[in-house]
Amino acid sequence: MFSYAGTMADKTIVICTRGSALALAQANLIAAQCRAAFPALSFELKIIKTTGDKLQKASMAKTDPSLPKGLFTKELEVALMNGEADLAVHSLKDLPTELPDGLVLAATPRREDVRDVLIYRARELGGKTNPRRGFPPHLTLADLPAGATIATSSTRRKMSLLAVRPDLRIEEIRGNVATRMQKVADRAEVDATILALAGMTRLHFKINEDGTISGDAVPAGLLATVLGLDVMLPCVGQGAIGLEIRDGDERIGKIVAQLNHPATFQAVTAERAFLRGMGGGCQSPVGAHGLISGDTILLRAISFRDETVKRGEGRRPVAEAAELGLQLAGELK
Repeated sequence: MFSYAGTMADKTIVICTRGSALALAQANLIAAQCRAAFPALSFELKIIKTTGDKLQKASMAKTDPSLPKGLFTKELEVALMNGEADLAVHSLKDLPTELPDGLVLAATPRREDVRDVLIYRARELGGKTNPRRGFPPHLTLADLPAGATIATSSTRRKMSLLAVRPDLRIEEIRGNVATRMQKVADRAEVDATILALAGMTRLHFKINEDGTISGDAVPAGLLATVLGLDVMLPCVGQGAIGLEIRDGDERIGKIVAQLNHPATFQAVTAERAFLRGMGGGCQSPVGAHGLISGDTILLRAISFRDETVKRGEGRRPVAEAAELGLQLAGELK
């Protein structure tokens, strides 16, 4: 393990993050890992409000050319470049594939489960029939009644749903994990929403075998079904945390190297290369999932560009992860 001597060891390392509950959970996780690996060093969190945090009413489901890239990352990157922070912690799905000059994606810790989760109301609430329309445990997309309304702000999720159930109604929704669950519990006109399992896990929500959800302040009467990858491929980088630093910063580079999970890094390298090859951002109507097996990487991808569903997959040596992503993008464009 690398050790530091002299004044550099005394300089507090600033970890910047957004202020949402999930962002703070992820940043605190990284800070704890840093402190465990380097107990002699001092780490502190710096909370920064991003453009995306300020635009709570902006549509995430519609591409708005007036909105800047990196809605949830730009201000953190500015802090890095200005020397106000040493390490930025991102939900990797939010980090653009093209980074500003002088910054690099240096590491990705072990990824959480990449799957999505269907959140819906139970038929019974407090031992009585739910006054709002509810459903039995282990609900699948096929079980939803005709014309059911699903709330999601993700173009990928919307198109994935309509690919298997074109009769569904899709309504846009904003807010954090807890807010979205509460909206499903409260709003009779919304039958369900879809959340990332990774985000729920990092916020300490647990989906039990009977479909109930455990955790702090879970709205009463909600159930959950984890959707298989055959039903819905995740967005690029879903479930992964990205650690961004200044290019050439050896001190911070050696710290985050201790946190890096090589298989995750190679998998998301392929996924991000695919997204870059498709010319899209985090709201692009594509999904991809890289899976490492020994010295080989398998990449599965889906595109909903121009209202057409295109699927593909490819396999190459792990060392060619980026090339695989670009290859698959070329096949699906």
